[in-house]
Amino acid sequence: MPASSPSIPSLAAKPAARAPRRDGRVLHKGQQTKAAIIEAALGLATHIGLEGLSIGALADVTGMSKSGVFAHFGSREELQISVVREYHQRFEQEVFYPAMAEERGLPRLRAMFAHWMQRTSIEIDSGCIYISGAVEFDDRQGPVRDALAGSVLTWMAAMKRGIQQCKECGQLQADVDEDQMLFEIHGLILALHYEARFLKTPGSLGRATTGFDNILARYAA
Repeated sequence: MPASSPSIPSLAAKPAARAPRRDGRVLHKGQQTKAAIIEAALGLATHIGLEGLSIGALADVTGMSKSGVFAHFGSREELQISVVREYHQRFEQEVFYPAMAEERGLPRLRAMFAHWMQRTSIEIDSGCIYISGAVEFDDRQGPVRDALAGSVLTWMAAMKRGIQQCKECGQLQADVDEDQMLFEIHGLILALHYEARFLKTPGSLGRATTGFDNILARYAA
């Protein structure tokens, strides 16, 4: 897919049973090489950001020639978009699909946040592309920003749907502002990254969990 038309798969449109398998796939040699480059690029991006990625840097890390790396992507922009797609797919596998196995309503919403927290706790050391990318591309236009923003908005839509289902199940107050509740939940994750990764504040994970419990208690039916 050309870089000018990035595509992010929709969490909202995929039932858990159709989750794509990341193991057991038979890849051709060219696909294996490209997958290895994306793996290396994702590792770099989590530490130095998407803007730090370059064909030359990937050539050094993978031991390939610049022309060899370039042949798989065609441009630095397409490389960045490929990394965003890969990150999004892993986020689905680790956060979204496991939560879909839980009962509809609060159990599922709690699971979505719990898996999100679990991934966040790992990224406190490695870095989060969603958050670092927002800093890098917040004032820019283009396909990389579109792919990144589309990925985040897809996850936000899935979380909002989880809140709506809680209301439908009678577990939240009927007049709960779904956007407000989502804003507060998302704010916990952003605050956690700032407190734990930047300020190194002890107990940040526990405070984020307590904050989520407080939000549910405040909006409970």
